[in-house]
Amino acid sequence: MSPLTVSRALAELGRDGVLVSRPGAGTFVAQPRAVRQADPPDYSWQTVTLAERVIDAAGLSPLADPPHVEGVISLAAGYLHSSLMPLAALRSALTRAARLPDAWERPPAAGLHGLRSWFARQVGSPGADARDVLITSGGQSALSAAFRALLPSGAPLLVESPTYPGALAAARAAGIRPVPVPADRHGVIPEHLVEAFARTGAQAVYCQPAYHNPTGAVLAAGRRPAVLEAAAAVGAFVIEDDFARWLGHHQRLPAPLLADDQEGRVVYLTSLSKAVSPSLRVGAVIARGPVAQRLHALRAVDDLFVSRPLQEAALELVSRPAWDRHIKDLGQSLGRRAGVLFQAVGCHLPAVDAVLPAGGMHLWVRLPPDLDDG
Repeated sequence: MSPLTVSRALAELGRDGVLVSRPGAGTFVAQPRAVRQADPPDYSWQTVTLAERVIDAAGLSPLADPPHVEGVISLAAGYLHSSLMPLAALRSALTRAARLPDAWERPPAAGLHGLRSWFARQVGSPGADARDVLITSGGQSALSAAFRALLPSGAPLLVESPTYPGALAAARAAGIRPVPVPADRHGVIPEHLVEAFARTGAQAVYCQPAYHNPTGAVLAAGRRPAVLEAAAAVGAFVIEDDFARWLGHHQRLPAPLLADDQEGRVVYLTSLSKAVSPSLRVGAVIARGPVAQRLHALRAVDDLFVSRPLQEAALELVSRPAWDRHIKDLGQSLGRRAGVLFQAVGCHLPAVDAVLPAGGMHLWVRLPPDLDDG
């Protein structure tokens, strides 16, 4: 073996605790730790102290820890296959970020100004600028912060039905009660939204107007003003989850609802994780007015700030020409894959009702009414 192979093997054995290095003496086999047979510790007292409150993360388990079964590909995670990730651009961005003189300094609590400015430009809203942007550790962190900032424990939250399971998990973990509002292939139905606001007294609605998870629907242009008007009529917030902003297949997405909001009613969430890599945990919240101040306070309480090297790498990535090429190639690849899946569903499952999506990562099918889903 080459000396490099030997040194790598020694390093790996050291990380595993098999070897131990003593400076000036050498590398030795580690002494095995004595294994003592004992009764397992009794943690039952915790059940009494914790009481009956349960954190239900069932909707997130396939995302946080997808199953690894030989010969099985999980379709639950909703992240890019490695062949679609911009790995070369990511490596270059991380290298450039690590070489910056202040790469390991503490960043501003709200995030790097350049990255906040980039997110503000992406939404196309003349009323949004860098001061309105808060950098978060991915979209899930943004969701959790927005729910807790807007609603107290026990309050209702209107959600499209169906909706993203991770949003339901975040709401329930905060003690918030999700209330379903019917949606169809054109997004949430405004008439039902008005009725739900009146019936529940809810002060916020969570929606995904672009390439909805899991239906793939895009909120129809004619419904956009009605959604904002329904919230305005009762003084409620609209939490807009724009996770798929960079996942269009062949056409340009309409501007977010935030672009039509003049009252600070829309709290906007987005993330780079879906379009780049699940490990690029960089997202953003855009909010204006007192709710923005509350979100900034929550950020300080939760985790102070997002890692500066990760923010610097994200800024390096999106600031280069390779970013636009990646988004174009990604859209074309996702479109081809959606077409293959759509054709396969039509061929092998002719009884189901499917619509070819214009973007995102989901193909939603409706089963015949008399078919058991199991």
